[in-house]
Amino acid sequence: MATSFQLLAPDAPAAYHQHQRLDAACHQLDAPVAVLDLHALSANANALVRRADGKPIRIASKSIRCVAVLRALLATEGFSGVLAFNLAEAIMLVETGVTDDVVVAYPTVARQALRRLLASEQLLGAVTLMIDHPDQLRLIRQLGPPSASVRVCLDMDMSLRLGTLHIGARRSPIHTAEQLTAAAEFVADTNGFRLVGLMGYEAQIAGVTDDTPLNRTVKRISQAELRARRGQLVAAARLVLAQRGLPDLEFVNAGGTGSLGSTSADEAVTEVAAGSGIYGPHLFDRYDDFTVHPAAFFGLDVTRHPAPGIITVQGGGWIASGPPGPDRLPLPVYPPGLSYTRTEGAGEVQTPLLASITDRPAIGQRIWFRHTKAGELAEHVTHFHLITNQRITATLTTYRGDGLAL
Repeated sequence: MATSFQLLAPDAPAAYHQHQRLDAACHQLDAPVAVLDLHALSANANALVRRADGKPIRIASKSIRCVAVLRALLATEGFSGVLAFNLAEAIMLVETGVTDDVVVAYPTVARQALRRLLASEQLLGAVTLMIDHPDQLRLIRQLGPPSASVRVCLDMDMSLRLGTLHIGARRSPIHTAEQLTAAAEFVADTNGFRLVGLMGYEAQIAGVTDDTPLNRTVKRISQAELRARRGQLVAAARLVLAQRGLPDLEFVNAGGTGSLGSTSADEAVTEVAAGSGIYGPHLFDRYDDFTVHPAAFFGLDVTRHPAPGIITVQGGGWIASGPPGPDRLPLPVYPPGLSYTRTEGAGEVQTPLLASITDRPAIGQRIWFRHTKAGELAEHVTHFHLITNQRITATLTTYRGDGLAL
């Protein structure tokens, strides 16, 4: 079975309905089984490129967690570079030849991984570290002199602040142009480090659905505020570098699947980030500006008929991170019409589902679910089976299958 693949052309339709194709391809495999639909995955990738409107997409690998999928995306026009979850993953991606351009999306204090980075000119040339506080850089300096300059990206706080109200993720403390100037000066004036990029993720836009009037209003206000403030932050960093005769920024990264359109329209942004939109988890069903194709599924089998109108599948408690609530539960999609009971939800060892009394799935029948998020599905399985039309055309190891758990 192949372990690599290429994306399909944008106009390559599937021959049969998705439910039929999933069942036909995987009926001999024991559950739990995780599947990627190549037709939907390819359509999602092409849709992201269109929404990016000419700006390169740096792949958010935490939403992929599969080397073969990363390779296929990086071989596709419109995708360039990786936004990694942590330094160990970044090192793996460089040393295995997946990419020579990886930005670690979050600050790291992993000392062993940092020592590997500092000792390798290859890694130092390919990996960019994220910082947003002087002590992060000081910790790196304590580990010893690097064999070459350490590439650094400053993380900017893109949250919306209305008086004392904070709307968005609690990430970087760098919110104003003055704070950005101080941070850029600290990096620029520290031997062995080179400021090459800026990043700012607008969680209150990219990660928030459009299914309430309040959400839509907050997103409109935040988009306008960011358009002005991000430009000021970028200008401040460039001024610091110019005053010292240092090279200009190589990139300004921003956005995510949920904000790709508005972020790519910002002139201060040179590249956008996206990952979740490739797999199309059900969180993104509730956005107005774009449509995702469900591409990643997991299948569980019916093992019980405990009462009329109820079936039970084995396992199922693959609940997403984030604020606890019903939207964190996997969504049963095939066959249609299934829903959770209020008393058990998605359970660790069993999941009862409400079904039609007259059309109840049989014992042994497979039920297909979509995860709320994208990459977190890969933490539960060692392989994805790639489906083209009605057959498995590749079996791909996830990061967990490769021995790397995020």
